[in-house]
Amino acid sequence: MSTDTLRALLDRPGLLRLPGVYDGLSARLAERAGFPAAYVTGFGAAASRLGMPDLGLMSFKEMLDHVAALADAVAIPLVADADTGYGGARNVARTVRAFAKAGAAAVQIEDQAWPKRCGHTEGKRVVPREEAVDRVKAAVDAAAGRALVVARTDARATDGIEEALARGRAFAGAGADLVFVEAPRSREELARVGREAAPQVVNVLEGGATPVLTPEEYAAFGFRVAIYPLTLLYAAARAVRDRLAAFEPWDGPLDFTELRDTLGWFTEP
Repeated sequence: MSTDTLRALLDRPGLLRLPGVYDGLSARLAERAGFPAAYVTGFGAAASRLGMPDLGLMSFKEMLDHVAALADAVAIPLVADADTGYGGARNVARTVRAFAKAGAAAVQIEDQAWPKRCGHTEGKRVVPREEAVDRVKAAVDAAAGRALVVARTDARATDGIEEALARGRAFAGAGADLVFVEAPRSREELARVGREAAPQVVNVLEGGATPVLTPEEYAAFGFRVAIYPLTLLYAAARAVRDRLAAFEPWDGPLDFTELRDTLGWFTEP
């Protein structure tokens, strides 16, 4: 069971690094590169499926289908971004059950008001703390051991670090397996988050609001998981852009045979 595999990975010492995968090919490449788990990025889903920004435009069904496709493509555990759960507590419960059934080893729920925004952009709104905790409780009850629950708060941007930490502690108290305080603004805030809201997730977003540190530094602050939601998407978008700018037949190290091999052409029925 992928959830058991993910639990075992979290029990290991050190920082678990999860590359953000945005389609079946990127998920397969992450698996073949040796990563033991990956993160299904909502930003990447909106970009790759819709060609649109992460502004709450992906529906429940679109994201569910996306998660199911990626889970079917790989054997490694996937942590799936489920945004706000797409409604109230009952919607959250339905979302978590559906994502777990689709193959997600962990489901991430956040406390933004809908429509949500990318965590490192302006204009976010969060629901009251009590409502946010109710979402987490609903997620934990619905998961029932079939998936881990990652509880994210975006309150740092709207209400400050103290409220974000208070929500993180409340989420842990409500049974969340991992707590995710989004977008700390400094090394000092990262240290506080890792110390005061463990077990903790850090979002490593190049060009975002949070300082990008080494894995060793995150681990020293107390973080258990680091997600890299856009690292692969940045690389892919730049490679495609550059190839289009000087369009000609591909002459790089990856060839047609290797691409087919990556997709299971020669080994899978």
